[in-house]
Amino acid sequence: MRPAELFRVAFEALRVNRMRSLLTMLGVIIGVWAVVVLVAIGSGAKSMVQGEIEGLGSNIIFVVPGELGFGAAPTVSRMDLDDVALMRRIAGDTRVTSSLTSGETVRAGRQEAFATVVGSDENVPNVFKRPLAKGRYLSKIDVETRRRVVVLGSQTASKLFGDVDPLGRQVAIAGGRFRVVGVYAQVGQSFGQSRDAELQIPLTTAQRLLNASRVDFMAVRAPSAEAVDGLQKQLVAALSDRHPGDKFSAVTQTELLGTIGKVLGALTGVLAAIAAISLLVGGVGVSNIMLVSVRERTKEIGLRKALGARQRDILIQFLVEAVLLTSIGGLIGIGLGVGTALTIAELSPVPAVLAWWSLALAFFVSAGVGVFFGVVPARRAGRLDPVIALRTD
Repeated sequence: MRPAELFRVAFEALRVNRMRSLLTMLGVIIGVWAVVVLVAIGSGAKSMVQGEIEGLGSNIIFVVPGELGFGAAPTVSRMDLDDVALMRRIAGDTRVTSSLTSGETVRAGRQEAFATVVGSDENVPNVFKRPLAKGRYLSKIDVETRRRVVVLGSQTASKLFGDVDPLGRQVAIAGGRFRVVGVYAQVGQSFGQSRDAELQIPLTTAQRLLNASRVDFMAVRAPSAEAVDGLQKQLVAALSDRHPGDKFSAVTQTELLGTIGKVLGALTGVLAAIAAISLLVGGVGVSNIMLVSVRERTKEIGLRKALGARQRDILIQFLVEAVLLTSIGGLIGIGLGVGTALTIAELSPVPAVLAWWSLALAFFVSAGVGVFFGVVPARRAGRLDPVIALRTD
């Protein structure tokens, strides 16, 4: 039979049993849909995190206690203000900012909101790119005198004050009263957390408020990209000398991207593998239905062989039917997956990035499932004895 005739006969066989064909495709459709959606979400999350890290600037070094990486144990920070002073002597007074964080309920009158309270210093605008919507940043005087002033994130300001201008107004944080001196412009999420749902107070004030002397991490802006590697080693060596026996890490943007990329890549692979199980289940269904089809069409196979059809012709005919079944299911699954991914990208904060390779891979895998699971029924059809087949009721 010519190729066009093969596909016509295969399509007609599927059309005659429309409901059975659709139910058989269902496993393939769900599997391909899940693979496309999960890969799109994983790729989108990876792209979002990369964009966030790159937006911080190319010369930033993050200094944290302990070691980073897979299996690293959590470490309680022993860094303090003396360590911050040490880092500033090495990198430059305006190139180092430090932070202490805690989650607290913030109140303004009858309104309240849960926010991430970040104890920071006056160097935040020198290290990070974060514009203000109104007011001012924390100043050196604020930090040195432990003033109770606060710069609100846009979401926190909106929850507490609505359309009222918050500048100069009072908010209560962990039992203390703070005056609002600034409001940050909206920036969205970073590393899965809303940056707009946080607020910044002077680091020294945060230490007194939270009864803590520690610094959770420091960020250092190197003078140039070429100076990053050397500065990393200097910072870690200085901290290790001051805290013998303790370990510290100084990670760059590139290293963060690599680590997070590996984590998200592995997660996406695991999710895609789980989704691919649906394809295997669908493939078993295809094999089962094709065996049933061979049994139902035994007399037809015998008649074709009696008229001169070879074993290869019968095998190819049933194999084409199996591949057509899974390919149509794959195309439907891809269509549903693309629609779902676009909907997620529109309605959720996590973007969904559709990669052409994932769509092509999903289609070819679905077609490959048809070949793999269609071979056994096709071989059984091709090996039928024409005499026995014609005598079968």
